[in-house]
Amino acid sequence: MGSVAKTHVVRIGNSRGVRIPKVWLEQLDLIDEVEMSIQADRLVIRSARRPRMDWEDRFIAMHECGDDRPIEDIPASSWDEQEWEW
Repeated sequence: MGSVAKTHVVRIGNSRGVRIPKVWLEQLDLIDEVEMSIQADRLVIRSARRPRMDWEDRFIAMHECGDDRPIEDIPASSWDEQEWEW
């Protein structure tokens, strides 16, 4: 299951919080924003997914496959020519 640590739930205003060990913060890339969810009987905290965080890798892969042409360069299909109406 991985490493386990015991900690106390501490008061933070009207809320409560827990302290996360620095080594875990670094290991899990928990920097500023996290996502929290409840799964069965567990509280799951993970790094918030940043929009477009993997776009650069995907664009590189698209280019390597030749799948990054502008839409204008893609020939129209028979549906486009016969069925499409403005």
